[in-house]
Amino acid sequence: MLSKDKQALAGLRVIDLSQIFAGPYATKLLADMGAEIIRVECAARSGRGGALPRMKPGGAFGASFPDGDTGERSYNRFAYYNEVNRNKYAITLDLTKSLGVEVFKRLVKVSDVVVENFTPRVMKNFGLDYPVLRMTNPQIITISLSGYGQDGPYRDYVTYGEGIEAMVGLSQLTAYPDGEPLKPGVAYADATSGLHAAFAILAALHYRRLTGNGQYIDLAMREAVTPILGEAIMDYTMNKRAAKPMGNRHPMMAPHGCYRAQGRGGKGVENETRGGKGGEDEKGGRKGGGNEKEGAWIAIAVSSDEEWRAFCRAMGDPPWTRDEKFASRSGRLSNREELDRLIGEWTSGYDHIELMNMLQGSGIKAGAVFNISELAHDPHLNERGFFEELSHPEAGTHLYPGVSWRMSRTPGRLRLPAPCFGEHNRYVFGELLGMSDEEVSRLADEGVSPSEPLPYLEA
Repeated sequence: MLSKDKQALAGLRVIDLSQIFAGPYATKLLADMGAEIIRVECAARSGRGGALPRMKPGGAFGASFPDGDTGERSYNRFAYYNEVNRNKYAITLDLTKSLGVEVFKRLVKVSDVVVENFTPRVMKNFGLDYPVLRMTNPQIITISLSGYGQDGPYRDYVTYGEGIEAMVGLSQLTAYPDGEPLKPGVAYADATSGLHAAFAILAALHYRRLTGNGQYIDLAMREAVTPILGEAIMDYTMNKRAAKPMGNRHPMMAPHGCYRAQGRGGKGVENETRGGKGGEDEKGGRKGGGNEKEGAWIAIAVSSDEEWRAFCRAMGDPPWTRDEKFASRSGRLSNREELDRLIGEWTSGYDHIELMNMLQGSGIKAGAVFNISELAHDPHLNERGFFEELSHPEAGTHLYPGVSWRMSRTPGRLRLPAPCFGEHNRYVFGELLGMSDEEVSRLADEGVSPSEPLPYLEA
C-alpha cells in the first residue's frame, strides 16, 4: 500500500482514469488524506502534456517546466501534472486492446472506486461502463465527471473548464459593465467540480459502509458550478431580473473594489481604481496589473455605516469623508464613482501590504492583492508551513502547495512526488495483481503497457 500510516483514508484504493484537472484534483484531495490512487494512463492520453520535443529554457511551453526546460522526458517534468498528481501511483494500460481491458478488470476487483472524466460514450466503447464494472466488483463505486452529464442534448459535448464557466454564466458576470466576458484566472470550474467529486465519493463510501452496496455517480461539471450563481438565479426566478456584470462592485456595499496602492520596491503609477469600469490603454486593454513596476492593488469592502466610520478614522478623517452624501450606505452607493476616486487617491500613497495590516487593525475588511511571488513568500503561509518541499527524480526539488485543511488525529501530508510515466507498472501488475514477470513483459511487448506517451508536437 502507498499509505501505511494513520491517515483518514488509509486503505482506500482508487483507480484514476481522469485527465487534465477536475478529476485529478478530486483524487489529489483523497490522496492527501492517505488514499492509494492508481492513475491509469495510455500513450495517447496521459494528461501529462504529451511527449514534447526538447526545448531550450525560455522557449514555447517553457513556463510549465522547471527552469523553463522541457528536458529529455518532458512528460515527467510538466508542472501542471506534477502538482495535481502528487501522492499517487501511475501505470500504463491501453484500454483499446482486449488484454488491457482484462487487466483493468482485475484491478477493479481489488479496488474501491473508479474515477473517470471522459465524455459518456468513451467508457462504453472500452467495454468498461458501470454495469460491466459492477459485475466485476459489486461493491465498486464509479464516478463519471463529465462536462454536461450522462444524458441530455449536450451529453457528448467536449469541454474544458473555460467552456463550463461560459455555459453557466460565470464568464458573463465576471466582467466590467462595458466590457467583454472574462474567464477567471485559474481553472475555477475544474476545481469546483473536483471538490464536488471528492465529496460525492466520500458520501458513496459512507453509504457502502452502512449497506455494503456500491453505486454510480453521474457528476456534471456544469451542474456543480451553476449553484455558485445561486443569488443571480434566484433573483431571476423570483423577480425576472437578469444579473449584469458589475466589475469589482457589490450591489449592497460601497466602498467595494480594488484600489491602486504602491508595490514593494517602488511608487505606484497614476491613480486608478478597479471598483467598476476601470481604465483602458490606447489599445482598449485594461491598464494595470500586479507587478511591482506598475504598482499594486488593495481590495477594500465596507458593509455598514459603522464600518464606514471606522474606515474614515483609519484614513485620518479627511474633510471629504464628512460630506453627507457619504454618511449612509444608500448615499455611498449612489455616489460610488466619486467615492472610489477619492479612496483611490488615498490608497495610492501606501504600500499595499502595510495598508492591509493597518486597515485590518481597525477592523476593516481589506486584503492586499498578492502576486504569485508575494504569495510564495507570504510570512503567514510560511509560518503555518503551508508550502511543502517535494523532490521529484526528474523535475527536481521544489515547494508545492500543501494540504488545505488540518486534522488533529489524521493530518494529510505530501508523501510522494507525482509519478513518472509508467513508474509503478511492476508494483501494480506484479505485487498487487500477482502477475508473473513474463506476463508483465508481455504487456510491454504487445504495446498494452507502453513505456512513454506519444509525441504532442512534431519536433
